[in-house]
Amino acid sequence: MDTNLLKSLLKPEEGLKLLPYKDSVGKLTIGWGRNLSDNGISRTEAEIFLNNDIEDTILDLDQNVGWWRDLDEIRQLVFADMCFNLGIPKFLEFHKFLNAAKNRQWQVAHDEMLNSQWATEVGERAIKLAKIFLTGIYVPENKVSK
Repeated sequence: MDTNLLKSLLKPEEGLKLLPYKDSVGKLTIGWGRNLSDNGISRTEAEIFLNNDIEDTILDLDQNVGWWRDLDEIRQLVFADMCFNLGIPKFLEFHKFLNAAKNRQWQVAHDEMLNSQWATEVGERAIKLAKIFLTGIYVPENKVSK
């Protein structure tokens, strides 16, 4: 069967929706009728979403906190992780953290990370990221020797 011909039939019938919606029977759906409630997404699709979201996060940081590129790579990772989690509008509300980071005051930045509503909400993630930011050391879990 010609799948392109099938697409030409399906696309106008399903309609493209780029945000999740409930279909006619209440199933969470996206795209051209992708049933997220029953089918979810594949690991490959999740990786595509992650890659796109990482690109967007880096672009947001470049456009709003250009000096973040002056930080070492490990501290850039923490910036990107936090911004990915919070979104750029909320990330930019971390005024004391950002000021401390810009001035290379690692302990102050660490303390500001932990002294936040975000830290209360994400718990261990905040503790881990604050430690990485303080020390400038990150060893990926799959690289830890046993």
